[in-house]
Amino acid sequence: MHTTTMMDDAALQNCIRECMQCVQACNRCYYSCLNEEDPGMMKDCIRLDRECASICFYAADALSRGTPFSASIAELCAQICDACGEECARHEHEHCKRCAEVCRSCAEACRRIAAPAA
Repeated sequence: MHTTTMMDDAALQNCIRECMQCVQACNRCYYSCLNEEDPGMMKDCIRLDRECASICFYAADALSRGTPFSASIAELCAQICDACGEECARHEHEHCKRCAEVCRSCAEACRRIAAPAA
């Protein structure tokens, strides 16, 4: 288990910032999907937007407290960001494209926390 004392503070701060940006992008995408012509077709996107926003918010909070579970939380966050990013990338809506981009960036930042360089 990696602890925050072993992490690069800049990488940690970047991850927290990326997580909060992802919360915002997922929430925007979620609300925009609900207003699409056929929100039923967007159900997987909507569900994953909510899952991703929730884990990113929790990850930012936990990482800011220096939890000893940082690596595990960051890895889970990266996995959910990947899933959300993949789903959003399937859609042509601008809010989905933006969300996919932010999710990929957040997943990358989380993986730097989950497996810091030795």
